[in-house]
Amino acid sequence: MPYTPSGYFCDRLIRERERRDGEGSVTKPLRFSGQDFKTLKQDCLQKKVLFEDDTFPASVDSLGYKELGPKSSKVKNIVWKRPKDICDNPQFIVGGASRTDICQGDLGDCWLLAAIACLTLNDKLLYRVVPEEQSFSDNYAGIFHFQFWHYGDWMDVVVDDRIPTINNQLVFTKSAERNEFWSVLLEKAYAKLHGSYETLKGGNTAEGMEDFTGGVTEFYEMKNAPKELYKIMKKALERGSLMGCSIDTLVPARLETRTTTGLVKGHAYSVTAVDECKQSAQKESKVRLVRLRNPWGQVEWNGPWSDNSKEWSTISKEDKEKLHQQIAEDGEFWMSFADFTKNYTKLEICNLTPDALDDDKLHKWTVSVNEGCWVRGCSAGGCKNYSGEQFDPCSYTFWTNPQYRLRLLEEDDDLDNSEAVCSFVVALMQKNRRKERKLGASLFTIGFSIYEMHGNKQHMQKEFFLLNSSKARSKAYINLREVTQRFRLSPGEYVIVPSTYEPHQEGEFLLRVFSEKKNVSE
Repeated sequence: MPYTPSGYFCDRLIRERERRDGEGSVTKPLRFSGQDFKTLKQDCLQKKVLFEDDTFPASVDSLGYKELGPKSSKVKNIVWKRPKDICDNPQFIVGGASRTDICQGDLGDCWLLAAIACLTLNDKLLYRVVPEEQSFSDNYAGIFHFQFWHYGDWMDVVVDDRIPTINNQLVFTKSAERNEFWSVLLEKAYAKLHGSYETLKGGNTAEGMEDFTGGVTEFYEMKNAPKELYKIMKKALERGSLMGCSIDTLVPARLETRTTTGLVKGHAYSVTAVDECKQSAQKESKVRLVRLRNPWGQVEWNGPWSDNSKEWSTISKEDKEKLHQQIAEDGEFWMSFADFTKNYTKLEICNLTPDALDDDKLHKWTVSVNEGCWVRGCSAGGCKNYSGEQFDPCSYTFWTNPQYRLRLLEEDDDLDNSEAVCSFVVALMQKNRRKERKLGASLFTIGFSIYEMHGNKQHMQKEFFLLNSSKARSKAYINLREVTQRFRLSPGEYVIVPSTYEPHQEGEFLLRVFSEKKNVSE
């Protein structure tokens, strides 16, 4: 249990967590807005009515608050319709859920759709987020449900199937199959979770991947990528990790720009496969390839190894079949690993936590989860080096931040390293900032520091931090939903101090520590 300076807000969080008795787990998800899917559906079937969700109504309030708000011209032609009023023979899933079921509409949520595309690569993960046995025929009642990991808890989110349309065309996400609606309703449920469709505008793929898995994301900058990046990517996909990438741009993300090579800057892509094959012209040489998908469902790479490129004639028929190479304008394409690292600037790999899969062949993590909060005048101390204009150096408040004890006991199985070290990943996530956008909230700039301690069981005081330097810390304080970093430290006892950059900023957070060994005890 972390120590936090007393405050009703934090005490309430801790009490709520303690009394749940397993609620919020994969097998016992919490009911978002208190709605029970089975009860609501049965009630509608008995009354022979279609479900109408009054907690996320078919109104402008569910669309947004500014660009999609009541005063926006964009919303005046929107009509909410059920699938049966949009097309003949609507289906929940047609021929299995696949990456081509996700095509971006008029909402800047490519980051979310790239994450959904990654999700379709793993049926076990997909059908936990998208529960099976939902349809528009058997016991249809206009009600559907989806499950998301939401700041430490699994949530079951209920929606009705009224969808925004203009001229009988879907406004937001759509499937390549006009009568397929699982991805459309998944986007609606995720919008409900965060308050409106507009709150989904802008983000990074990591956010969606984590909310579909409960995993933790590590970020790689291509210019500083490790030499073994290809092996890292291949191993990640083999163990069930989800992966996304993007190309930085100085232009705002809403002005996505297509390059001459067919790639789009400021846009999120899914990495759907990595593989290698022999080229006939170079008998001993293997070419490394990466398969990607554009959430638009179109606009593809036109360089080497693109759908119609000459490079495909240099490999065997067996390799073509192994790679499932096909010529189609579906947004998915292959490119060489060399071109991938040359053209893309960021890679996000979401590693799965132990509850994500039960297949022993896949890599698993040990994880400890702690909730906390920063409260003004109590536990919102800011970072150690903050030097704002109105900050009094004599009022050193860093020590008042929440503190979390970390015990590293079991070292890595690393025979090449002469020193015993423990590998682990720390992930600090700020909560609810997306949902609170309509109230003017934006992401705080956050980070954390790690200090070595020696048997002290109390909250570390001001003098400790003035006299001691940190053993490790996040690379930078940054305004992302989550800051993550991998560390290797000697076995021992440590304290992690999460904070905002500026003091006195109030908010809730989640601190998770992942390791491949069972090193984290509390």
